[in-house]
Amino acid sequence: MTDEDPNAPQSAPHSRAIRSFVLRTGRTTAGQARALQSLGPRFSIAYAPQPLDFARVFEREAPVILEIGFGMGEATAHIAALMPQKNFLCCEVHSPGVGALLRRIGEQDLRNVRIVQHDAVDVLEHMVPPDSLAGVHIFFPDPWHKLRHHKRRLIQPPFAAVLAARLQRGGYVHCSTDWEDYASQMLHVLGAQPHLHNTQPGYAPRPHYRPLTKFEQRGIRLGHGVWDVVFRKT
Repeated sequence: MTDEDPNAPQSAPHSRAIRSFVLRTGRTTAGQARALQSLGPRFSIAYAPQPLDFARVFEREAPVILEIGFGMGEATAHIAALMPQKNFLCCEVHSPGVGALLRRIGEQDLRNVRIVQHDAVDVLEHMVPPDSLAGVHIFFPDPWHKLRHHKRRLIQPPFAAVLAARLQRGGYVHCSTDWEDYASQMLHVLGAQPHLHNTQPGYAPRPHYRPLTKFEQRGIRLGHGVWDVVFRKT
């Protein structure tokens, strides 16, 4: 027996425990802080649980690629410069990474990047309209390598269903990982979505636009593998 008002609004049940990020600490450098202050208002979008008008926020009509977890933004800036005809909506929660990408935006005069400093799962669910994305990039998400932590991995059936619903017909999702068992999980989970099909019989060769990171180059020298998975919506 409780004293709660039966007519009071009830909170929504917790629908997921998966997040697109892992909490970690990091120091924001002076250069990153300056970029956050000077370029943040121009290239950052505040999270709000309502669909974005892509043409308005990018100030033009162009295909939109969502990037989930861009780290320090090196690959993001490279791809955005390589594909000026596309818009890039990029999600990262850590201020040093956001500041680093903003700094690259300023140094390279990139006009086709916007940043949402928020959990990408929320952004995908609430800010991205259905059938609107030309592509999604998920490069090296946290592998949660311990077996008991696999349930925390981002690429799970509920997330994949939302992902497929936000892709336009012909849109693609490109994932990469250096953990083979996670790569296998990606193949299985994405392959179970009825509207997604694998562009390769199994793993895909690294697409030309994805640069080799310093971390990846080091892993290759040590004999570690990297697996790319590319699915397209029919």
